[in-house]
Amino acid sequence: MYKLDYPSPIGVVEIVATNEGVLSILFTERDSPLNVRKSDTPKVLEDANSELDEYFRGERQTFTFPCIVDGTPFQQKVWETLKGVPFGGTASYKDIAVSMGNDKAIRAVGSANGKNKLSIVIPCHRIIGSNGKLTGYAGGLWRKEWLLQHEKRTFNQ
Repeated sequence: MYKLDYPSPIGVVEIVATNEGVLSILFTERDSPLNVRKSDTPKVLEDANSELDEYFRGERQTFTFPCIVDGTPFQQKVWETLKGVPFGGTASYKDIAVSMGNDKAIRAVGSANGKNKLSIVIPCHRIIGSNGKLTGYAGGLWRKEWLLQHEKRTFNQ
């Protein structure tokens, strides 16, 4: 397993990967990166780092590096559905449950959303409450708000 820290405009993002794919992209509370690029950094980590950099510069809306998504079949279905929320847009937990064909699964969708380890790539930050308010985000609500505003600015240019 390999780790690389990306110094984003809203804090350090730790990328964890194997040679085959990225396992997690999560915000940390560290003030500065610990795991920096080395000569033996795997290509998948280099690609994830580059694509995240393009995202934060407003030059990328989708990601192409390989990911390894580990979760239950229901969680994986939720995460796949999250990818359908357009860049610069939002959806509610209920919207996701309904689009999956189970309007009663709102809490289960919220739980799966909270277990997403691939922040930004699987855009759980685009999921809001049915009342339009921001709700939980593992990286902090202030980051969620920043990401949504960043995407709206980028999308509307």
